[in-house]
Amino acid sequence: MSDNIWGYQETSGHAAGADLIGYKVEATDGHIGKVDKHSDEVDSAYLVVDTGVWIFGKHVLLPAGTVQSIDADEQKIFVNLTKEQIKESPEFDKDKHVGDTGYHQQVGEYYNRNRSA
Repeated sequence: MSDNIWGYQETSGHAAGADLIGYKVEATDGHIGKVDKHSDEVDSAYLVVDTGVWIFGKHVLLPAGTVQSIDADEQKIFVNLTKEQIKESPEFDKDKHVGDTGYHQQVGEYYNRNRSA
């Protein structure tokens, strides 16, 4: 596993530049939502997931390092987190998630503590 929580794991199957918007996102214990936005930026790659009715109206920021694998045929992304870990993550802040290193550090530290090997 890569130490960089903000970079895709080599084994994830992610192709740089691939459009992931609309892909379904699956936690280790079930579906959590769909990709609303994503970035492949080096050392700052992430997914913004619209959780829909699961966490009513909430979006979550998932660093790319939480992605375990991507199935392009099924348009599904599998993350190495439980639904509870995602639900308890720092609140998504659409104004801070780009360019705020303190916010990225807070989110990154949370997911580094909670992701599985």
